[in-house]
Amino acid sequence: MLSDEDVAFQRETYKWLLKYFGGKDFYTHTQLVLPTDAFFPSHIASPDEAVTTTFLQVRQHAGMGIWPCALVPQEADDDTHVGPCLLIQQAPHSPNGTYCRYEGKAYISFNPELANHPARIVATFAHELGHYLTDDLPEPPPGGWENWEFATDLTAVFLGFGIFSANTAFNFQQYANGESQGWRSQRSGYLSDVELLFALALFCQLKGIRPESVTTYIKPSLKSMFLKCHKQIVRTEGLIADIRSVSRVSQSHDKHPRFE
Repeated sequence: MLSDEDVAFQRETYKWLLKYFGGKDFYTHTQLVLPTDAFFPSHIASPDEAVTTTFLQVRQHAGMGIWPCALVPQEADDDTHVGPCLLIQQAPHSPNGTYCRYEGKAYISFNPELANHPARIVATFAHELGHYLTDDLPEPPPGGWENWEFATDLTAVFLGFGIFSANTAFNFQQYANGESQGWRSQRSGYLSDVELLFALALFCQLKGIRPESVTTYIKPSLKSMFLKCHKQIVRTEGLIADIRSVSRVSQSHDKHPRFE
């Protein structure tokens, strides 16, 4: 369950986002994006094509299909498995993705390793597009720009990608081959899986989506916590009404229209 402080941050971040990107864009056009062929058709010929196609699909679902973007692959990480039972410890690891903007165009990089992890690459692209959406708003996120990464994790959920964000926040893998076996864990993003589940439950409440229709797509280990988050939201007096009370301001700051 989330603390009162964490609930307050999510409340204020949703209000910040709805102030500039609410109205029909959110309540009518934004969808809960699912890991299905309906959202991500799978007719692809190569890993490179998979990455490019996924990026275009994520942009479209985010309502940012016409926003100028360039996709840039990072240098591949070194292989940490160098021999039987021998691993390089604390080897440098590239971020999942990065974002920068130059002369009105966004440049989004990605770790090539993500080509083998469809859910992680969707979550990564959604996060970086969240940066693009909010990077020149006339006011900072709650708590100031030092909280921008945390607010951007919530922005990815706000854009409809909460299932992907929550499912990939923590990943535990076991591996085995003819020479060795072991395990590794990896975190993605800045918020915990519980915080992202709460944000996803908020999204569903605001959009009128029944939680039971979402649990099919959440990792089994997270389903119980998602339903607990939903109950906490329902029991928090005035939370949804306060968020829904936000009216969208003038769009004069917008770089490009969404959902057109």
